[in-house]
Amino acid sequence: MPVCPIDTGRYGSPEMKALFEDESRLQKLLDVEAALAEAHARVGEIPKAAADEIKRRAVVGVVTLEKVKEREKKTHHDIMAMVEVLAEECGEYGKYVHWGATSYDIVDTAWALTMRGGVSILKKRVGDLRDVLCDLATENRDLVMVGRTHGQHATPITFGFKMAVYAAEAGRNLERLGDLERRLIVGKMSGAVGTMASQGEGALDIEQLIMKELRIRPAVITTQIVCRDRIAEFVCWAAVTASSLDRISTEIRNLQRTEILEVAEGFEAKSQVGSSTMPHKQNPVDCEKVSGLARVIRGLVVPALENVPLWHERDLTDSSSERFIIPLTFIILDEMLLTLVNVLRNLRIFPENMQRNLETTKGAILTEAVMMALARKGMGRQRAHEVLRGVSVRAFSEGVPLRDLLCKTPEVTAYLSKKEVEELTKPENYVGRVRELIDRAVRYARSV
Repeated sequence: MPVCPIDTGRYGSPEMKALFEDESRLQKLLDVEAALAEAHARVGEIPKAAADEIKRRAVVGVVTLEKVKEREKKTHHDIMAMVEVLAEECGEYGKYVHWGATSYDIVDTAWALTMRGGVSILKKRVGDLRDVLCDLATENRDLVMVGRTHGQHATPITFGFKMAVYAAEAGRNLERLGDLERRLIVGKMSGAVGTMASQGEGALDIEQLIMKELRIRPAVITTQIVCRDRIAEFVCWAAVTASSLDRISTEIRNLQRTEILEVAEGFEAKSQVGSSTMPHKQNPVDCEKVSGLARVIRGLVVPALENVPLWHERDLTDSSSERFIIPLTFIILDEMLLTLVNVLRNLRIFPENMQRNLETTKGAILTEAVMMALARKGMGRQRAHEVLRGVSVRAFSEGVPLRDLLCKTPEVTAYLSKKEVEELTKPENYVGRVRELIDRAVRYARSV
């Protein structure tokens, strides 16, 4: 009976989950055994007929999951159980199965095959996120809205600018994944402590033949296992990427607050339910899911790092945790990416509320614009800051537009005309070089 939300079908795409299903993992192990036998046959270590038979029988339709699990009850060793079943199925040639290998030659190389497929999916997902963010940035480059710091109104930005910041971050995450992929996707066939002693004089040739057949690179050097800094790096990358998704989701959740409501998740008006008791609710449930799952991904970083310092040439403390860490990292991050891309593609944007919120402070968010204009006119930056601070405090306490008080302040009117003040206090006139910055960010993100 399923217990985990992944197994119940709640989280994870079919293509990502398929990589980590028991049958798929078993087949990858068998693929490595077949490649091992074929390499030994090519260097003359075992008969070609043996390699052919091992390859023919190294399929999950023959070496079934049921047989392996039943044998594991006796061996208490999953890889030895698989080896024994395969050897029995190969008859007289069974004695050549697993020739010169140790368990983690098979396991780690199989992990590489599985993770290669997972990385390919994640690269597409992050690329999709990058693309939708770039589109939103370009389409909304001139949609002016409040910029916020410390939860307070700061100075104006555009919605396109906000999306371009996220697009560039998605580009960096995609760039990082491409960089670490070459370190993560490696195999090994180096034996009990990594010296290749069991493979004989042709060990390096055997390794090359196996990795060429499987289309992966060999690790430069290993102990009994591929060193776990590689997996830790990937999980740390996943946590960084999950935090980037959390960042976007958290922003959407904040902007969807009733009193702000500048954007909102899509909502299926005909059937979607926001609350079991409050019929009016339209909650940002998908963004909340992304933020919640990000916490799980970040939680996987510690055990991944703990798996780096194993005893001597290895111990088994990494094995049990990795059965969780590796599949969960791929599957949960995949779910997060799919969810957020869907949110962004269906995002509801409310320009009228952005305009309303721009007017909330009655022009106070343009104090910097006026300050810099006064400074450039000759007042000096520090004096201009003090003047604008005093005027903005008065405007806030009296509940009047900043513009009106500025035009009644002699120190200001000595430098600026009424028309200049009016132009300086229009939000659309104080968004800096957002167009160029958006173009630069989008250009970078799309180049990755």
